Amino acid sequence: MRKKIAALLIALLALAGCGRARTPTPSVDPYEGMVQVESGYGVKMWVRELEGVPVSGFTAEDFGEDGAYLGTDYRVTRGIDVSEHQGEIDWEAVAASGVEFAMIRAGYRGYGEAGTLREDLFFQANMDGALANGIAIGVYFFSQALNAEEAAEEAAFLLELLEPYGPGALALPVYFDWEDITHDTARTNGLDGEIITDCALAFTDAMETAGYAAGVYAYRYLGYFQYDLTRLAGLSLWIGAVGDWPDFYYAHELWQYSIEGDLPGIDGNVDLDLRFERIEAEGAEVS
Repeated sequence: MRKKIAALLIALLALAGCGRARTPTPSVDPYEGMVQVESGYGVKMWVRELEGVPVSGFTAEDFGEDGAYLGTDYRVTRGIDVSEHQGEIDWEAVAASGVEFAMIRAGYRGYGEAGTLREDLFFQANMDGALANGIAIGVYFFSQALNAEEAAEEAAFLLELLEPYGPGALALPVYFDWEDITHDTARTNGLDGEIITDCALAFTDAMETAGYAAGVYAYRYLGYFQYDLTRLAGLSLWIGAVGDWPDFYYAHELWQYSIEGDLPGIDGNVDLDLRFERIEAEGAEVS
């Protein structure tokens, strides 16, 4: 009898234990510390939000057709970026079309094994033509540097090209334009993002030491997954993000919004850009 009573008590205790409320396991948010951004391919993606990197305040509602800015916080100017691929340009016609600034490629490093440094064939003609027609200019160099030493070499090469003009001729910064090349033989295939950031800093440091404002060009993937933007704080960003509005999450001065522009004075397509200069409450403009 005692055994039956003991067994019954054990069963009752077990049932009581089953009935007790269990402490729920805390749920983990897999997207904590992340933000959803545009990929450029019609879908959104999650990226880690960076501390200390200024965020862009733009929304789709701030823009109309053909990059028209509908807000009041920024002065917006229209521009283009050009290289020898556009051939000879009628800069008078370009200026008459309403273009206010031009980003001009000065030179490039080849993506082959030798990585030869070359001047853009139309660099001087484009510089002289834009300046003669009252168009504000900036400059960029297409990099395929493998390390900081090569990036510094590119900066030195560019400084020689800019010597006839000097910092005073440029209204916009000099930009470091490193890009992934999908060609099988590209010398930069698989280069680590921290090394690319090292290259950008070596280049921009050299330009700033020489008296030029400096910045970095990037497209969405490069900006989100390769460059360490926390290390590029203080540099102007020029973002290539083809679309209806500047959807790159972090603040940037220039937005390349089209690669299929059609303008008087240029045969074929040309890249189109906008520049944003913030307007302070009292009316003073700051970039």
